[in-house]
Amino acid sequence: MRAPLGNFSDASPAADRLDLLTPPVAKAITAGWGGIPAGSVVYVDTDPDLADTAVFAEHYGLELLDTSANCVVVAGKRGVDVTPAACVVLSRARVDVNGAVRKHLGTRKASFASMDMAVGETGMEYGGITPIGLPAAWPLLIDPAVVDEEWVLIGSGRRRGKLIVPGKALAALPGAVVLEGLGV
Repeated sequence: MRAPLGNFSDASPAADRLDLLTPPVAKAITAGWGGIPAGSVVYVDTDPDLADTAVFAEHYGLELLDTSANCVVVAGKRGVDVTPAACVVLSRARVDVNGAVRKHLGTRKASFASMDMAVGETGMEYGGITPIGLPAAWPLLIDPAVVDEEWVLIGSGRRRGKLIVPGKALAALPGAVVLEGLGV
């Protein structure tokens, strides 16, 4: 199989590579969501030592600078209450944590979640967190620019490997909200 973007020597339907995914990601791929066929999610093997965005794009294809998305875990706080959420923006943007995220969550403060919290709550590896397979109760905030991409490269739940999905498929994930101004 040839990946719809990038120069990857090992690409296959993610449903055929469940053994390389974390349990929550494999479960979500198997179950499917929003009418998105499991076959439209592609797994590509990647070298975790090439994870830096610029190095990654140089090795796997410069167009990935425009079609890669990052998923970050944030924690909104109001008093003692903490609301975890995930945010997905294109790799060339940054998440507006103290503006768009804080307002959407209705919290007094928002910040990036600690590594322990992000890994412990998602069941995924730090540096590979993906919007597919996140806890169902979490808000999943997605910048419109991500949804507008025909194909988006995202994490696979592990540092090794990535998933390529239609941008619109991410908007169909459980808890997804397309939020204007999320990526700045």
